[in-house]
Amino acid sequence: MEKDVLISIRGLQYLMDEESGEQEPVEVMTTGSYYKKNGHHFLIYDEATEGFDMMTHNMIKFTENALEVRKRGLIDVHMIFEEDKKNISFYHTPYGMINMGVAATKVRMKETPDQILLKAEYALDINDSYVGDCVIDIEVRPRESKSEKIAEEMNAAQHAVKILGGKMDR
Repeated sequence: MEKDVLISIRGLQYLMDEESGEQEPVEVMTTGSYYKKNGHHFLIYDEATEGFDMMTHNMIKFTENALEVRKRGLIDVHMIFEEDKKNISFYHTPYGMINMGVAATKVRMKETPDQILLKAEYALDINDSYVGDCVIDIEVRPRESKSEKIAEEMNAAQHAVKILGGKMDR
């Protein structure tokens, strides 16, 4: 896997949809750095929060069956996801501190040369009250170079022109 990567994180937190009253998972897509050291995988990226100038620096450390999420900056927390263990964290936000319990029931990783998939299923409690069962899905893949993206767009444009019966000169 290359050092410069695209990171997709789904379900790390849930927001209530005000119109339907149902929960919807939040998805964060960003660029970051990846490396592997002593059998552990690491992702590093920065995250902006709407309405605030300060960034949050994130580090995700994982193996085949364990996950750690560290946030420093506007948000400050160290969450540990280990199967069949409950870990307590103090989640510091601009609005105050939250006592958060994470009891992971499943942590799995699948690695190929072009992609890493990570999934953690867990029960979440906030201030000692059960909130729900949650899932984090993380996908990591190499970033495309600009030349690869331009070539892909050019091929798509040529295909569209052929479908429409026209010609496209280079």
